[in-house]
Amino acid sequence: MAGRYVDPGTGKEYRLSDPDYAGWLTKQSRWLKDWRRRFFILKGNKLFFSRTEDEAPHGMIDLSTCMTVKSAELKAKKSHALEVSTPEETYLMFADEAKEKDEWIGAIGRAIVQTSSTYTQVRRVDAPSLHCLTRSQ
Repeated sequence: MAGRYVDPGTGKEYRLSDPDYAGWLTKQSRWLKDWRRRFFILKGNKLFFSRTEDEAPHGMIDLSTCMTVKSAELKAKKSHALEVSTPEETYLMFADEAKEKDEWIGAIGRAIVQTSSTYTQVRRVDAPSLHCLTRSQ
């Protein structure tokens, strides 16, 4: 697995060691709409993809702006399909098996929730209170 990705738009570098989830999906290409097998790496609220497991990713989906992740068999006309929707674009992908699709939807869903402003605000407020309650018992 490649170690880093540099965002061509911002120049920001992302380290890809210790991914939250990784594996193969087949993704519909942006312009030609054909299907291409890609290796995906989920790290925090970013979903990176590359042609092989060993090369540096050539693309990234920013999940911090993601509106939804859900099953998409009818829309994609493929078994085990899912869609990731941002305000700018909807990405269609499919897994080899239903279990893999469900695992990807769960992993991406957790990444979306954990980086949402509501979740991070609740964690910041509640975490010290819970720590204090635990210490006093």
